[in-house]
Amino acid sequence: MFDFLDSGQYDLLGAFWVTAQLTLYSAIGSLVWGTALVAMRVSPVPVMRGFATGYVNTVRNTPLTVVIVACLLGLNQTLLVTLGGDRSESIGFRLAVLGLVAYTGTFVCEALRSGINTVPPGQAEAARALGLSFSQVLRLVVLPQAFRAAIAPLANVLIALTKNTTVAAAIGAAEAAFLMKEMIENEADALFAVFSIFAFGFIVLTLPTGLLLGWAAKRLAVKR
Repeated sequence: MFDFLDSGQYDLLGAFWVTAQLTLYSAIGSLVWGTALVAMRVSPVPVMRGFATGYVNTVRNTPLTVVIVACLLGLNQTLLVTLGGDRSESIGFRLAVLGLVAYTGTFVCEALRSGINTVPPGQAEAARALGLSFSQVLRLVVLPQAFRAAIAPLANVLIALTKNTTVAAAIGAAEAAFLMKEMIENEADALFAVFSIFAFGFIVLTLPTGLLLGWAAKRLAVKR
């Protein structure tokens, strides 16, 4: 059933390595962008709150495929943005990271906002009474507790991000789903084997992440 793997025609490890890189870079970018968005959403500045609210509600309700393809058509083919890439594969990879960050950052924002809601308002008020600025209160008092409370939701976002990397195949990023499409076209008599391989590969990527972050959520839970 798996004889087609012996030919060496398919670089499975390389494809899943690209998927792992997509997940890592997108997760870091999404965490940074999502934190910035949640800071704007709870900001006392109306313009910042309005921008963050509009961005989150718009992008979160837009299909990821539309976001990814828009990065290719709008940024690369229309504005000729390459993000420093010199080949189509590297350009597609970087545009995919950008699209995933733009999309996943909205879910990180909402997960962190739910964490902020668990912080007693009196703590922020006490910090302001001590003379701390809004940014200091957010950075030193609110966000550390919000991150601890939001570990479990963030774990779900990370797992969803890992699976969402398959959409990058739409713009030619050479990750696992892109290779799976090629294998389905070439190995029509072994479709079950192909699907089994990639299902197992994504389980290997996501299951340890879920178990580790689930343990961390229980270990670091804020005791009320």
